Amino acid sequence: MQMESTLLKLLFPSPFLIKAMSAVPVATLGYVGLSEVRGKHMQYSKFLNIGEKKPVEKTIQVSSRTGMLIAYTPAFLAGAASFGLFPNGDLRFLLVKSTLTFHFFKRILEVLFVHRYSGGMEVESLIPITLSYFTSSVFVIYAQHLAQGLPEPAIDLMHPGLLLFLIGISGNFYHHCLLSKLRSKDDREYKVPKGGLFDIVICPHYLFEILGILGISLTAQTLYASSFFVGTTLYLSGRSYSTRRWYLSQFKDFPKDVKALIPLVF
Repeated sequence: MQMESTLLKLLFPSPFLIKAMSAVPVATLGYVGLSEVRGKHMQYSKFLNIGEKKPVEKTIQVSSRTGMLIAYTPAFLAGAASFGLFPNGDLRFLLVKSTLTFHFFKRILEVLFVHRYSGGMEVESLIPITLSYFTSSVFVIYAQHLAQGLPEPAIDLMHPGLLLFLIGISGNFYHHCLLSKLRSKDDREYKVPKGGLFDIVICPHYLFEILGILGISLTAQTLYASSFFVGTTLYLSGRSYSTRRWYLSQFKDFPKDVKALIPLVF
């Protein structure tokens, strides 16, 4: 009862559809994150063909750049379309639409102009990733639309959320730029990243992505946006754990005090 009372102070009330859909990102992304820890990886980047039981010749693959463009574009288009579908709304709704759309627009620009890819991506992994981004984008926006006209939460987190989003997206971009500088144009070899927070965690870009999604969640203050944040955190925690394990297996001089995601902790 006390937890419900606290949630009502932090979140808009949710209709049954939003409550039901809010379980989806937590359950699915949580399961995929746990699978990463267990060695069953989403098949892209350095984990392509690792932990895969299917023969390589029987898998359908696209280049990493093509795969990531396909993954991010529908979510971006959903966000962009929301400005036309829901032209009216309060400042909070405008900020949720804007931050979510900009998040995926930035990812598309990074795919085109920042990242240097070396591997491919299995279509079998690409499809659920694309659907996850798209449905999350749609329901974050739709949940905010349904919240229009409802009483505001007692504790307003919109402005702290926006600040956290800006910190997250800036830190994520900065560390993506550091990663891109590790390789020359034709270089396909992996190296241990240095600089920024890479000296203390191996996936600071994931950490800042989580902060950015948390920022969107706090700006929105809906149950679905919160579940999107929790699901993203669970998946990226699992992925960062397996990434650190991969670096330890590939580089004998990889410093063991470098954590996976959270400095000094995890």
